[in-house]
Amino acid sequence: MENNKSITKRDVDFAKWYTDVVRAAHLADYSSVKGCMVIEPNGYAIWEKMQEILDKKFKELGHVNVAMPVFIPENLLKKEGELVQGFAPEVAWITKGGSKDLEERLAFRPTSETLFCDYYKDHIASYRDLPKLYNQWCNVVRWEKETRPFLRSREFWWQEGHTIHETEEEAIKETHQMMDVYRWFHHEILAIPTINGVKTEKEKFAGAEFTLTNEALMYNGVALQAGTSHYFGQKFAKAYDVKFLNRENKLEYVYQTSWGTTTRMIGGLIMVHSDDKGLVLPPRIAPKQVVIIPIKDTEEVTTLSNEICTRLNENGIVTYIDNTEKSAGFKFAEAEVNGIPVRIEIGPRDLEQNKITFVRRDTSEKYTVDKDIDVVNYVSNLLETIQNDMYTRAVERRDKLTFTAKTYEEMRDILNTQPGFIHADWCGDQDCELKVKELKGCKSRCISEEPLITGKCVVCGKEAKHHVIWGLQY
Repeated sequence: MENNKSITKRDVDFAKWYTDVVRAAHLADYSSVKGCMVIEPNGYAIWEKMQEILDKKFKELGHVNVAMPVFIPENLLKKEGELVQGFAPEVAWITKGGSKDLEERLAFRPTSETLFCDYYKDHIASYRDLPKLYNQWCNVVRWEKETRPFLRSREFWWQEGHTIHETEEEAIKETHQMMDVYRWFHHEILAIPTINGVKTEKEKFAGAEFTLTNEALMYNGVALQAGTSHYFGQKFAKAYDVKFLNRENKLEYVYQTSWGTTTRMIGGLIMVHSDDKGLVLPPRIAPKQVVIIPIKDTEEVTTLSNEICTRLNENGIVTYIDNTEKSAGFKFAEAEVNGIPVRIEIGPRDLEQNKITFVRRDTSEKYTVDKDIDVVNYVSNLLETIQNDMYTRAVERRDKLTFTAKTYEEMRDILNTQPGFIHADWCGDQDCELKVKELKGCKSRCISEEPLITGKCVVCGKEAKHHVIWGLQY
């Protein structure tokens, strides 16, 4: 594979390669606001596609969208102690309005549980008002120390679902259901295989009874938390006095959930699928799926290009013609760096043979076929093949970088050689969890439902309670 000269080779410097792809594909750029990024049109188009697909799924399950304020009064944020403690280092505070000091500091929302609770307490009276299945698409601010486009920035975009329910059973079902939605989205749409499990007590969301997580593995063996779903029980309801009259006509606190995924999944797409030529996008998430590149502006080339473009768009395949005055070679390279899944080349020489050429972005394979082919059927099948092949390759890469450690020394040797998902038993003691963190910052990714490996803790050797998947993280 020939390297795009503006992009560092992936296997030489992965971090630099990642940044180069973000810049070369015009997904995002740095801004004058430290720690914040400008999401450029190409990047935002991917985010819009993610929104479109997920929003449709959320609504099919009965959720509706709302918009909460961006500010949280300090007293409101402090009502749930665990949440405050968990987010305190990352909260950005507003202390002035114009030239006057505020009577009370305002936090720029790091997450919106407090705002939803404050709203819910005034808008439910009985079990007949439940459930409330709300979601919002918004930006949040977390004052990160180290930032990287899409992966960690002080301001980022996400969706956050916040639901309240009549019963514990219903709320727990919601928590698991939304994790299944994320798993479907990552596997079927983003072609990113993930593992699901429960976060440890130390790694769960601040204030949650339990947190479910979807963990993906990047090409370099570093994990990315791809989506989380939290069950709060009645913790927040009690802190914010969110009560309802139950079926026995008694006051009861609601049962609550929240769940979210973010623009960091654009970073995940890059780090799982892309290569030294630039961005590679699975067809189901690509804002533009096909580019037609006329080699010369002859009447026959122009007519056929327009016909194919119209037919594909009419059948739901997003297609455009690159009619810019750049050279054909430049257009090819531009389509590659931007990750367009399929390129159709139409030129006079091929047309003399009644042929046109199709090129796959993911493998660079070329197919010269009859120009009178059923182009809609052919491209549909090709896009489906690309989607499936990209998922298969991602699974193979993840499995290649999945290891088992029976001792602390084995875990250390794995991390020193090649990071990845590491399966190892754990006794449940946080001291042992922190001891693992001494190995290059390795953390528990989730508790697996798989059987114990040795039955002994990988750190202390005592009886194990959990089979845990560990790894380095973004």
